Amino acid sequence: EAMFSPEAYALAEGLVSKAYINQGSQATARRSKLVTSLLSERRLPKDGWDDHSIESFLSEAAMMDSNNFLDNVGVGEREARVYSPLVARRHWNLAHGIGRSGDVAAEQPKAAGSSLLNKLTNLLVADAMRIAGLEDMGPALVLPLATGMTLTLVLLAVKSKRPKTATKVVWCRLDQKTCVKAVLSAGLELVVVSPKLVGDQLCTDLDAVRAAVEAAGPSNVCCVVTSTSCFAPRAGDACSDVAKMCAELDIGHVVNNAYGVQATALCKEVTRAWRRGRVDAVVQSTDKNFMVPVGGAVVCGGKGNTEVVDAVRKSYPGRASISPVLDLLITLLSMGSDGWSRCLQDRRDVYGYMREKLGECVGEFGERLLDTPGNPISIGVSLETHAKLSEDGDVSFFGSMLFSRCVSGTRVVAPGKRQDVGGVVFDGFGASHDAYPVPYFTAAAALGTTREDVDRFCAQLRKCFKDFRKKAAKRGRAEDGDALDAAADRLAGVNLGNS
Repeated sequence: EAMFSPEAYALAEGLVSKAYINQGSQATARRSKLVTSLLSERRLPKDGWDDHSIESFLSEAAMMDSNNFLDNVGVGEREARVYSPLVARRHWNLAHGIGRSGDVAAEQPKAAGSSLLNKLTNLLVADAMRIAGLEDMGPALVLPLATGMTLTLVLLAVKSKRPKTATKVVWCRLDQKTCVKAVLSAGLELVVVSPKLVGDQLCTDLDAVRAAVEAAGPSNVCCVVTSTSCFAPRAGDACSDVAKMCAELDIGHVVNNAYGVQATALCKEVTRAWRRGRVDAVVQSTDKNFMVPVGGAVVCGGKGNTEVVDAVRKSYPGRASISPVLDLLITLLSMGSDGWSRCLQDRRDVYGYMREKLGECVGEFGERLLDTPGNPISIGVSLETHAKLSEDGDVSFFGSMLFSRCVSGTRVVAPGKRQDVGGVVFDGFGASHDAYPVPYFTAAAALGTTREDVDRFCAQLRKCFKDFRKKAAKRGRAEDGDALDAAADRLAGVNLGNS
């Protein structure tokens, strides 16, 4: 549309009726106003844009990059040359990437359009996170790295601000391999603090965190890593209490908020943390929170402490891919603030619906929901009754039974598993506890989950429970038959001996 200048419209009237050209020019002007409003307000539009408006905006932005200049002559070693037209179209001809070697958010002289899109994405995602409940937040930084690698960069940035002796990371245990590997990849030593069991729920052991820091010596601790979003029965960490402790002990504090943006309660806990104490950086995933392909993360902090976020921005080596940034920008423009708010509310509603329907379903088979009020996303379901029916109490294959019925995302955890992760050995791995008392599985009411998903899940779950019991009964009959055969053999042996 930008190719139509006022002069071009006037000339077009010599070919098509003036009334029709005026109507067409008004339509294109309407789309132009969307861009003007976006650039002036620098926040999510209230209503999501239609696809054509988004495509037009990206196409015009791409024309501002040097590789798309009509008269450009590129003789450098990096001129955004793309061999395949298919690849070029896939990336909207945006091939320069973002940032420069000194700063991943810096402008690129050859790529004004890409630089503009990158800066807008950082502004829009910050607005989306504010709507979700992260108040008093500083600037957001979108990186084209998934959560684990972003955590490593953040830990390296925190490490650069700490004494050289500060090589330990006190980590509130959360049984996923990512955070362990992130710490080890940063060349730091992991100190694991297990949560405490309160009823069904695993909660932050604040006394144990303090004891671990004091045992290592605060000057030898790089930071404490807490987590918000996690698998039930673990609750989100008491980030605000840890933040106060870190401020008191003068040590770093990194929050792994991987998929916590979608839960208002978790956002409010992060807000309390940086208001009341020390939070150096918070890391969140783009795919889990905004429904885009895997490959991006957002780093932020409270508006009163942006030092580490700035350090991450300036320490990113080389240029970066614009692809995850572009995915996020397109999605946020498509949602608008109203659409994003609806997504958040729908997820809250589905969480309540899932607890209700899942509770009814598993109750039919002698199981129960685990009581985990500190986890607003993940729901745990006991498998204690079925463990008694299975051979050796093993219920780990229950997950494969669900997966074979096209149910993905559940996690079955049976006590007793030992796991080595990068040289760190965990007992009871998967449960975030050495000896969680019951086997269980989890399901999540995450962003994008629908009531229809819940209904279909419960239907398949009922089938799995029934099949599980049938197999157990069949195995029981077979074992009874084996026992009878053995008794008959013994009796036959006795009779032969007597004869």
